[in-house]
Amino acid sequence: MTGRMLPVVISCGEPAGIGPEVAAAAWAALAQEIPMLWLGDPRHLPAGTPYKVVATPAEATLPNAEALPVLAHDFGSASVAGTAMPGHAPHVVEMIAKGVDLVQSGLASALCTAPINKKALKDGTGFAYPGHTEYLAALAGVQDAVMMLASEQLRVVPATIHIALDQVPQQLTPILLRHVIETTDKGLREQFGIAAPRLAIAGLNPHAGEGGTMGMQECDWINDLVEKMRGEGFALAGPLPADTMFHAAARTRYDAAIAMYHDQALIPIKTLDFDKGVNVTLGLPFIRTSPDHGTAFDIAGRGLANPSSMIEAIRLAHKMAASR
Repeated sequence: MTGRMLPVVISCGEPAGIGPEVAAAAWAALAQEIPMLWLGDPRHLPAGTPYKVVATPAEATLPNAEALPVLAHDFGSASVAGTAMPGHAPHVVEMIAKGVDLVQSGLASALCTAPINKKALKDGTGFAYPGHTEYLAALAGVQDAVMMLASEQLRVVPATIHIALDQVPQQLTPILLRHVIETTDKGLREQFGIAAPRLAIAGLNPHAGEGGTMGMQECDWINDLVEKMRGEGFALAGPLPADTMFHAAARTRYDAAIAMYHDQALIPIKTLDFDKGVNVTLGLPFIRTSPDHGTAFDIAGRGLANPSSMIEAIRLAHKMAASR
């Protein structure tokens, strides 16, 4: 594929959800500017979607405005909107692994994953991972990949992700927080082209503990870790009260915010830019993005799904690949 842009490969995700329809809509919006390759069973695309089955990613080149390039995989049956089928689950997992293989072998520029339904995968395959991030890390042979949510208004990284709130103080350790800060700094440099990333570190407790009156983690170790890493050359602010970190003026002072737990990170970005937020996995040896929404079984197949997040996820994957 010398002299040509490599395609962004899109794994199909859960066929019964909105993944196929937002992928088709994103292709229609971006077909003239970004080469794309969809992995899945063509029967699961919305009725009337023009597609062409290709044998290799090399065939998924611009212009592809006439039809969506598809590397076809037989799932065994059509899908039913809103109802996951256990027999489809192994194929959903296989399409994720296939996408990783194509990117790591240099046949695609980046991977954009459509949403999966964790319960459907667990019921159908015994899927042992909390989500895409952990499975992709296992496929890549890395530990502790980091999840970033990104939009034009905000980038935010939760240090702990899919765990109960009462487990956060136990899971949040100096080793983990250091890893998240280092991985975020490296990702902003290498994948976003930011030469000197500025990171804002949220406190765990209200008002960042307020001197120990509202929690001791900041006094016990978070303050010391942030100060030590500043001395190592990291541009860090904090720990800061999370309730004052996300207004417009505050966001101009950093390139990404490190939050301590899931909702502390996701509430502000989904409030600011619900439709265009993108999930980016940092710490992998390849580029991976995903729309920042789920399978939305309740609206699947009804033509109501908003493709904005998928469009932005593909755009960002392509931009990150070009930056590399």
